[in-house]
Amino acid sequence: MSSEVETKPRRILVTGGSGLVGKAIEKVVADGEGLQDEEWIFVASKDADLTNAADTRALFEKYKPTHVIHLAAMVGGLFRNMKYNLDFLRKNLQINDNVLHSAYETGVRKVVSCLSTCIFPDKTTYPIDETMIHNGAPHSSNFGYSYAKRMIDVQNRAYHEQHGCTFTSVIPTNVFGPHDNFNIEDGHVLPGLIHKVYLAKLNGTPLSIWGTGKPRRQFIYSLDLARLFIWVLREYNEVDPIILSVGEEDEVSIKEAAESIVSAVDFKGEVIFDSTKSDGQFKKTASNSKLRKYLPGFQFTPFNQAIQETCKWFSANYEQARK
Repeated sequence: MSSEVETKPRRILVTGGSGLVGKAIEKVVADGEGLQDEEWIFVASKDADLTNAADTRALFEKYKPTHVIHLAAMVGGLFRNMKYNLDFLRKNLQINDNVLHSAYETGVRKVVSCLSTCIFPDKTTYPIDETMIHNGAPHSSNFGYSYAKRMIDVQNRAYHEQHGCTFTSVIPTNVFGPHDNFNIEDGHVLPGLIHKVYLAKLNGTPLSIWGTGKPRRQFIYSLDLARLFIWVLREYNEVDPIILSVGEEDEVSIKEAAESIVSAVDFKGEVIFDSTKSDGQFKKTASNSKLRKYLPGFQFTPFNQAIQETCKWFSANYEQARK
């Protein structure tokens, strides 16, 4: 019976489909990496309020997905997280519980949810790996978001143990690319920097970067992450999460990232690091050794090339880009 079910066409529902990762998956599928027996449905916040259980259930009843990629979340940059930890906790707990329970109740065969490296303990050894998620408290700056995302891993195990569900999750490092949120105050570090450099060049003003520039991050290009997400959906059968990241050797400092953006935008003005602003967590180096055991030959887009492509997209789509 189960083999007969598995041969049926797949209908894949992507929540958060209008965001950075959702748009990247949509592009990769449209560019020919979708299979003939797959139907892809991308939904956004306008299609359903996922904090509402009845809305979420209605969405699942409408589309009847066999598989789900769950990207939808309340997200924000460092300073918004610090201000609204309770809101980030409550809304993300609601969204995740509604999506996973609707998936269970409507017989979805597989769910792949998106976590974040911020779920890892603040006090830890490096590199972090998939076994260390619950070993201590996350960084205090965004504990609400972090704990809500951690609970997806707990729920995945519980659904598997109690109901046999194939619910799993991925943990990307810092994602960037076209269709990101380029808001300077509220976006993540790279899109915020890209917007800042764009404006500094446009206005002929110095470029002021918050913090010292010393923190280090692993950045993954959204189109690379999209390809890996599709692989996880089709091929990865563990309930335990998997880190999707470039290698430790590809970690860059915020200063190095800023220099890459300055070069891509061809900004010639003064660059100032404002050390009165918070740096956030100094580093969160993650191991991608588990991914490499599965996909030893996967080729990541070189960082500078991905930055150039993202800056080019932002410039070409400045009026429509989220900012």
